Amino acid sequence: MRHPLLVAAFGLALLTGNVQAGSPATRAAMTAYADRLLDGQEIARDGPGVTVLVARGEQLLYKAARGMASVELGVPMRPDQLLRIGSVTKQFAAATLLRQIDEGKASFDDPLSKFLPDYPDGSRITLLQLLNHTSGVKSFTGIPGYMLNPVRRDLSTAELIREFKDLPADFPPGEQWEYNNSGYVLLGAVIEAISGQNWHQTLDDTLLKPAKITSVHYEAGDQLFKGMARGYTLNGHGQVAPAGLLSMTQPHAAGALIANSEGLWRWNQALHGGRLISAASYTRMTTPEGPARAQSYGFGIMTGKTQGHATLFHYGGIHGFVSALLYLPESRVTVVILRNSDVRGFDMDLVSRQLAAFAIGEPYAQSRVAALPPGTRAVPPVPMQLAARR
Repeated sequence: MRHPLLVAAFGLALLTGNVQAGSPATRAAMTAYADRLLDGQEIARDGPGVTVLVARGEQLLYKAARGMASVELGVPMRPDQLLRIGSVTKQFAAATLLRQIDEGKASFDDPLSKFLPDYPDGSRITLLQLLNHTSGVKSFTGIPGYMLNPVRRDLSTAELIREFKDLPADFPPGEQWEYNNSGYVLLGAVIEAISGQNWHQTLDDTLLKPAKITSVHYEAGDQLFKGMARGYTLNGHGQVAPAGLLSMTQPHAAGALIANSEGLWRWNQALHGGRLISAASYTRMTTPEGPARAQSYGFGIMTGKTQGHATLFHYGGIHGFVSALLYLPESRVTVVILRNSDVRGFDMDLVSRQLAAFAIGEPYAQSRVAALPPGTRAVPPVPMQLAARR
């Protein structure tokens, strides 16, 4: 689903002019720079907050928090706070399916019908098309009115699929690209069909636990998560208000995970360090192909450049939260930004790239903001965000 207000808010806005390349940032220099950068975002001390982490390989360069984890209770945000990560979830789900492919339990060209026999036209939809948003399946988050009361219901995987399975496709499978949350729900269903358990349990058992990643979780509605921040939005009067309600059964494999900044750093190290999936699967995951090539979209990961250096990234948005996760393979730099507000005003893309550029010793000039470079695409649509309420 496309949400112009939020897409514009987090659009790609690179600063012009390169400062002469220097040495990679020290921790002290990174701290001073990041603090100044966050000061410029004017994050209210008594309003919703943000956590930020910058690391280079195993070296933590910066880890901090601003604002409040709970505005009502006056609880300050801490660097290790858990927040919803929205569509950053997609790369976790994609890697889980890729592991199953590596184990010979599926293949990229397998039809959806092999795993979900009753899905309409499933014989023409491949797992590859689910992974890179080229299936043409109708995204349930774009159904008129769905993001109001319908999204609050607890649904099983089968019940959620019934919400969109009989809707007409947006285009024939494989012919175009369209950011699609239903495709990742179906991907989660395939994981479940193969493993015989919930998609998130499979993620936990096959990837997270072996990698000793302990601060990434599925936000089950019947569990408490210590350190979970509350999410916020604006009401009709422009005042900070609790985020809209939704059941986390519905973001599913498209957006239902929560994490803290260190958990996402550890995830980047494991995934991009070759410890989770095969080299062949990783190459497919990070190399856009077919109609997805023009959108620079792999499998839950977008590709781009930061000061001329290859950058792998994704953004997430869900009721009350937005997130950014970047990785620069050449320098092994990770940048994580997590916010507990879905209100625009904090340019996640720009700030994350500024932090990454400084970390590698090639900061952007601070003079002015340039227009989008030709062919550069704005951040993908926010997946579960109710933009219509503003």
